[in-house]
Amino acid sequence: MASNLRKAAIVIMSLPPDDAAQIMGKFDSKEIESLSIEIAKLGRYTSQDQEDAILAFADANPQALGGSMGGLDVAQALLERALGDKASGTVASIRHSLESLPFAFLKQVDPQNLLTFINDEHPQTIALILSHLAPAYGAQVIAGLSTERQIAVISRIASMGQTSPEILEQVESGLEKRMEAVVSQSFATAGGIPSVAQILNVCDRTTEKTLLENLSQEDPELVEEIRRLMFVFEDINKLRDKDIQAILKNVETAQWAMALKGVSPELKEKILGNMSQRAAAMLTEEIEYLGSVRLSEVEAVQTQIVDIVRRLEETGEITVGGGADGGGESFIT
Repeated sequence: MASNLRKAAIVIMSLPPDDAAQIMGKFDSKEIESLSIEIAKLGRYTSQDQEDAILAFADANPQALGGSMGGLDVAQALLERALGDKASGTVASIRHSLESLPFAFLKQVDPQNLLTFINDEHPQTIALILSHLAPAYGAQVIAGLSTERQIAVISRIASMGQTSPEILEQVESGLEKRMEAVVSQSFATAGGIPSVAQILNVCDRTTEKTLLENLSQEDPELVEEIRRLMFVFEDINKLRDKDIQAILKNVETAQWAMALKGVSPELKEKILGNMSQRAAAMLTEEIEYLGSVRLSEVEAVQTQIVDIVRRLEETGEITVGGGADGGGESFIT
């Protein structure tokens, strides 16, 4: 379970920089330094980490949620806004603290790259490394290990006590030397399902349909992921009114109430504008009645509605987009 200090750091990271700096400016210097060190130590953290932290302190703010990163640069920027010219001393102190942490150089290394270098190491060595890294980072490395090695590493982390500084320094030095080329490089992410979705979005409809049908014979789950990325929930705002009305007939009011939590005002108005006054009033009332909800619940219902949209498109009941050959209608902006 994340510590309160870590949760506070994630909450601060979720705020606009000026708001975060204003809040940090109300703390005393020791509190600011502790919080800034935690922000700088964060590394990668997931949207679930962010959601849990925010719900622990206040009502969820869906507009702010999403995977992100902390880091020394982020901590420094917040300090400069909060303390102005007085920030330099605190930043120097934080930098010194971070540089003295074991395996600090790994904070700029992608977990998958680290996994490549330690996958064949003894479980005790892997456990030693992961025990000094952020939990979210370590979880991504653990996920890449075989089940047998996962158990071996986790059990060793659980039973690990104090480690000799000499051994710790030896492991860190050896790993840093082996990963020197990786640490000194920056890597760009390419490919992946989002890239496929973007390519198919601009293909003509015939090509898109043929490719997805052939791919579905080999990997139907992959095709579903691609389809969901090709049409996301907010894209409903680009549909014609008659298509939205067709979707409304296939989606329950309770689903809309959950799905519209935190969406753009334009999309909410688009949906309500295609309902009768009575139905729109009932939906508005149900949205307000829900109060605060978890982002994961909202996204799950939005995915259900996207699946309904794709099904209606496949049966020809609605048109959600057109390809390069003009075979369908383009999104209305």
